[in-house]
Amino acid sequence: GSEAEDRVKRDGGVSDSECRPDSGVPEVPVATDDTPEVLNKALSGLSSRWKNWWVRGILTLAMISFFFFIIYLGPMVLMMIVLCVQIKCFHEIITIGYSVYHSYHLPWFRTLSWYFLLCVNYFFYGETVTDYFFTLVQREEPLRILSKYHRFISFTLYLTGFCMFVLSLVKKHYRLQFYMFGWTHVTLLIVVTQSHLIIHNLFEGMIWFIVPISCVICNDIMAYMFGFFFGRTPLIKLSPKKTWEGFIGGFFSTVVFGIPVVLRDVRLPLFCVSGGV
Repeated sequence: GSEAEDRVKRDGGVSDSECRPDSGVPEVPVATDDTPEVLNKALSGLSSRWKNWWVRGILTLAMISFFFFIIYLGPMVLMMIVLCVQIKCFHEIITIGYSVYHSYHLPWFRTLSWYFLLCVNYFFYGETVTDYFFTLVQREEPLRILSKYHRFISFTLYLTGFCMFVLSLVKKHYRLQFYMFGWTHVTLLIVVTQSHLIIHNLFEGMIWFIVPISCVICNDIMAYMFGFFFGRTPLIKLSPKKTWEGFIGGFFSTVVFGIPVVLRDVRLPLFCVSGGV
């Protein structure tokens, strides 16, 4: 007989893994507990539900404190953090494409991706720096030249990258290479554009950064609070722990939080009595 039959006869039966049909769906790895040992010991007497409550609460307070500490350091630190997050997000998405591209042993994909990231950042942030640091740029001769020919330099850099892409094309893989070329540009559109707008808001005033982030923090915390105490109805199968009660409670809590925060910074102009409002 076959080796499988001999093994069955030798073992006296069939194992569970051999009986289980191959569905083609990979098994979901078991989640590991990453809670610090100090918290595990301090909360060992609580149920898993309330233990999770306290762990989330402590970590939330720590993250909020870190958030206010970063704000205290000023806008330049915030801009550097946004740039670091941008680079990390770009790296994560490009790595997914690289795993496909590398399997065909095609050249230059990762190099060109990072080169285009450099070109796009140079184009966006070059104009921002020129607008907001105009006096400094006009005082320094090299910066003045870069500012004057900024768009031409940006176009030249991008055109150079496009020529490098054309030279990297390999026969029988054109479709895949153009697909990955589009993958890189969509990633740049999603990641760099958002980070540029965030930094642009920082130049307009810290309030335009603090208010949206504070609303997101409020929504996340209150959605968890309402879901923890009142959650009964599942919201979506993709995340079974989320509930409609938490979703609705987080929505209204964010509105209640956001209105006074926004109105505090609104200054309605007072006209003369004869001029009216």
